[in-house]
Amino acid sequence: MGLTLDQFETEIQAASKSYDRHIVCLEKPPDDCLEALGRLMKKAIEAYQNRGPGLRHGIALDRHLTIILSETEGDRPLCGIYFNLRSPYQKDPGD
Repeated sequence: MGLTLDQFETEIQAASKSYDRHIVCLEKPPDDCLEALGRLMKKAIEAYQNRGPGLRHGIALDRHLTIILSETEGDRPLCGIYFNLRSPYQKDPGD
């Protein structure tokens, strides 16, 4: 199966727009987020295409984003893009 980054452009653009509008992250400005989405999508595609027998997902993540490609009955996997949110007010378990 030949998956490409272009096949998920709609999802990447929607996530980028949502990030730009709703997420405040001093470590990753919107332009860096878009770049990270492309990089992580390529990794998720590779993980999906090289997954072991019986596995249904390809996952790629960094500190701020998670991308999951999930097997379906169709030719194209489902794509989930998640923001790994953290509150600055959240206490660390060690505190």
